[in-house]
Amino acid sequence: MSNDRRSLPTRFVRVVPFFFFYVMEVVLSSLRIAADILTPKLHFQPGIIAIPLCELTDRQILVLSNLVTMTPGTLSLDISADRRTLFLHHMNVADIDRMRRQIQVDYVQRIKEIF
Repeated sequence: MSNDRRSLPTRFVRVVPFFFFYVMEVVLSSLRIAADILTPKLHFQPGIIAIPLCELTDRQILVLSNLVTMTPGTLSLDISADRRTLFLHHMNVADIDRMRRQIQVDYVQRIKEIF
C-alpha cells in the first residue's frame, strides 16, 4: 500500500465526494423503490449478480458489502469461498453486465482509493 493511500488528508479528500455520491445513491434508490411500490404494476426485475472482487482486502470487502446492503433495493448475499466474488441481490437487474460495471466503477474503484 502506498503512502498516498495511507495519508489521512488524501483519504479525507477522497471520502468527502464518496459520501455525497453514496447519499445520492441511497436517496435515488429509495425514490425508485417508492415509485415502483406506488404504481399499480411492479416494474422491477429482481436478480442475483456476481461481482468480481479484484484484489480487495478484507476491509474493502467489508465496506463494499455493507454499503451495498445499506442501499435500498440491494442486499449482499454471500462471498465465494475463494473471496473473489461477492453475490448481490438487486431489485432491478434489467442488464446484468451494465449493473456489474456500475458497481465496479461506482463502488469498488472508489473503495479501493479510500481504504
